[in-house]
Amino acid sequence: MSNFLFSLKGKKIAFSGATGVLGKTMSLHLAKEGADLIVIGRTKSKVNELVTDINSSGGKAWGYYADVTDEESLNEIANQITSEHGYLDVLINAAGGNMPGAVITPGQSFLDLDTDSLKKVMDLNYLGTVLPTKILLPLMLKKNKGNILNISSMAASRPMTRVLGYASAKAAIDNFTKFLSVELCSKHGAGFRVNAIAPGFFLTEQNRTLLTESDGSLTQRGNQIKTHTPMDRFGKPEDLLGALQWLCSDASEFVTGTIVPVDGGFSAYSGV
Repeated sequence: MSNFLFSLKGKKIAFSGATGVLGKTMSLHLAKEGADLIVIGRTKSKVNELVTDINSSGGKAWGYYADVTDEESLNEIANQITSEHGYLDVLINAAGGNMPGAVITPGQSFLDLDTDSLKKVMDLNYLGTVLPTKILLPLMLKKNKGNILNISSMAASRPMTRVLGYASAKAAIDNFTKFLSVELCSKHGAGFRVNAIAPGFFLTEQNRTLLTESDGSLTQRGNQIKTHTPMDRFGKPEDLLGALQWLCSDASEFVTGTIVPVDGGFSAYSGV
């Protein structure tokens, strides 16, 4: 099979949430593979640092500053991207996260849920995917071809304790991914596709304190997750790169509406 099938060379890829632990590894890989990377983020210093890293290592990247939950700021960068790049081939929606108020700890009950935090988590994860898609889709309609990649989670399909807000939001991402895959094909043709990657458990700044103690040993929750992962380890950011390359390239041209687990077997294991 030709490597050209998996080529990303010259593809214009917009990437929100690119400055996180997983997003940064993914961004650097895409740029190394020859993509033109359009980095979208809220924090200017983080965006600038990533763009500098990519350009100094021989890649091509441009930075744009926007809050993915704010249509006005997204419209501003959509105009900039249109004038500077003309169109998009791929949009990766990786903005997301959690916050303490939308978590129900072992010492709390459902009645302790903080409604404002829940709304913020839903906005960041769900609207933070829907709005960039809505506002940047016209840059794909220009070519009558487009590829959207969302980031889901194991928590979407296998609800687990504590992470109520985050899990609900990611379940909405799964639904949106499938809905939009049908919507775009039926109204704009077979040149459009929408998929998602559902990572298993990766150590990030967001979940490090949930999974590991200060000395690096596993918490009870960390141990539970590891024993329910047949590969018996947490994921490394590099573990996402194969699925990422496949879904961003023409190799997956007939793949749409699919949630691809990258989880070390977690979703396949019943616990016995």
